[in-house]
Amino acid sequence: MLAALLLVGLTPHPAKADATVFLGTTTSPTRHTVKGVAVGVSLLVVGFEFEYASAAEDPTVNTPSLTTTSGNVSAQTFGLPGFQLYATTGAGVYRETLGPDSETSLVLNNGGGVKVNLAGPLRARVDYRVLSLRGHPQHSTVQRIYAGLNLAF
Repeated sequence: MLAALLLVGLTPHPAKADATVFLGTTTSPTRHTVKGVAVGVSLLVVGFEFEYASAAEDPTVNTPSLTTTSGNVSAQTFGLPGFQLYATTGAGVYRETLGPDSETSLVLNNGGGVKVNLAGPLRARVDYRVLSLRGHPQHSTVQRIYAGLNLAF
């Protein structure tokens, strides 16, 4: 049994890459639109991803803009018919701006989601993240949910 696991673990598997464009919402202090892009590579169960997301400032309800860039690592299922589940964690940099005030510091994120096969290499992706903003942001915890189109290549 151990020999079989080692053989599977040591057998090279081709890396698979994908790219996602997404649109969603954040929750702090009010709901506002977020848009972004993510590019990743996966090696069977473990994946790596770079993500950029941006939510615009809305001074009428005192909501700051929030731009994040992060590098993430994920654990994902494989071999399931029609979909792939994943959990992810990562770190990066954010910039929050409201009027003349701004803050740039470290962002940590945790979350997960699903990629559902649509046709050929095209998939739908739904993702939920909890962002922890370090430094002195207006709001230190931001929740984000988005849906997007994912292209596997």
